[in-house]
Amino acid sequence: MTYVVADNCIKCKYMDCVEVCPVDCFYEGENTLVIHPDECIDCGVCEPECPAEAILPDTDPEAENWLAMNTKYAEIWPNITVQGTPPSDADEFNGVKGKYAKFFNPAPGGQELDKKFG
Repeated sequence: MTYVVADNCIKCKYMDCVEVCPVDCFYEGENTLVIHPDECIDCGVCEPECPAEAILPDTDPEAENWLAMNTKYAEIWPNITVQGTPPSDADEFNGVKGKYAKFFNPAPGGQELDKKFG
């Protein structure tokens, strides 16, 4: 069992979930996060921490739509272990429907990369 990050994280990327994850299974894209399903221990502490309510248990019927995306990008994006600063316009995008089709960016996130190369 696992949790997955869904559509509403895109362009919100609050990152409160990162701070509470005991196994550091979050990975950072340019404008969203994903959970590595093979690393997630199904503890559930991340779900209530997400202000965007973008984290779903795999028992949620909607989660199936996001499992492949989380798996794919967790393999190529950098691991994130510290909460960063959300985008300045995050609140404006919270709750917007269809964000994956409109705004998803497959580029890796910058927080960990900045630490490495900055």
